[in-house]
Amino acid sequence: MSSNNASEKTVSDGQSTSTEERGHEPTIEHEPSGRSACPECEGRVITEDEQSFCTDCGLIVADEWVDLSPTLNDLGLVGDADQSIETVDPLRTDKGLHTKIGRNTDGRGNPLSNEQWEKVQRLRKWHKRMQFGEKRKRTKRLNEGLRDVEMIGGNLSLPDHVVKMAAQFLRSASEARLPGGRMAWEALAGGAVLLAARAASVDRDEIDVAVATHTKAPHERVCAAARKIRCECGFDAPLIRPNAVMEVVDALDDDAIPGARAVRTWWLAQHLMQLGDQVPVGPGTPRCTVAASALYAADRLLSRKHLTQEQVAAAASTIVPTSRNRIARYSRELVDAYEAEHGTDDPGVGLEEERDTLR
Repeated sequence: MSSNNASEKTVSDGQSTSTEERGHEPTIEHEPSGRSACPECEGRVITEDEQSFCTDCGLIVADEWVDLSPTLNDLGLVGDADQSIETVDPLRTDKGLHTKIGRNTDGRGNPLSNEQWEKVQRLRKWHKRMQFGEKRKRTKRLNEGLRDVEMIGGNLSLPDHVVKMAAQFLRSASEARLPGGRMAWEALAGGAVLLAARAASVDRDEIDVAVATHTKAPHERVCAAARKIRCECGFDAPLIRPNAVMEVVDALDDDAIPGARAVRTWWLAQHLMQLGDQVPVGPGTPRCTVAASALYAADRLLSRKHLTQEQVAAAASTIVPTSRNRIARYSRELVDAYEAEHGTDDPGVGLEEERDTLR
């Protein structure tokens, strides 16, 4: 035994003697993390405070005890009333609490025998019945949407946390009853991934086009779905097209609006866009379409009109498909929102607020 071990033994012997003088055994707080038997004499090892030592020879086995077992966070603690410690997967309708059953292989990838295959078929049938519950149809559609989110994230090699954030966005959209009408589950899945990628600051060029490429919906509907989730569910996510108004202005003919008037129109349209996001106006519509409507509404509010619905619709259609009917409808809604906000249709109020913001 080394001198260090001898000194440790002497110290622990002193501790053991003093304990025996007190007339009771040391309190065993927990089992030692490394071993339960002494490496020198095979005696019993106990732990008192943060020190583990042998009760026979007094050898100190460990000076401090570190619990290396998984914590509740590692196990996926869910902070609900049941305090479940089951692992959670947000990409599954029941949060991943079920067992995933393979098609024709077991858990190790080995092919199934005929008897095993028939048993798995019965298990899969019961699993499907129990998985979806009463709201079977809607839950099945959510399940398909979550699979789309997983597929898009895999094709784009997005980080795992981005894919899971997109799954949470899609769940919130389902709870808010956003699917329906022209807003399909497929578009919402792409919009959720697009929002999550923007919120996570994924360093990718033209991420909206990349997401739309792997989504079962057109680019226009993906952008519209992303805006609808952000507006209707109140997520503080970055705008998909922060400079949408300027994009429409650039798409106009050079002589459509005089220089000085173009700046004032753009400022007022920016203000109308902010109101449109707050109300919201056309939440299931691409932001460029609403931006074109804001530009037309700003031109209507200012004196001496320069733009027509046909001009604005043609300019916006170079970015996303837009019709005159949409420009007319959303521009009226934006003007109504402006009057409700300021109590007047005087454009000077909005221009002054926009100047203060730019300063």
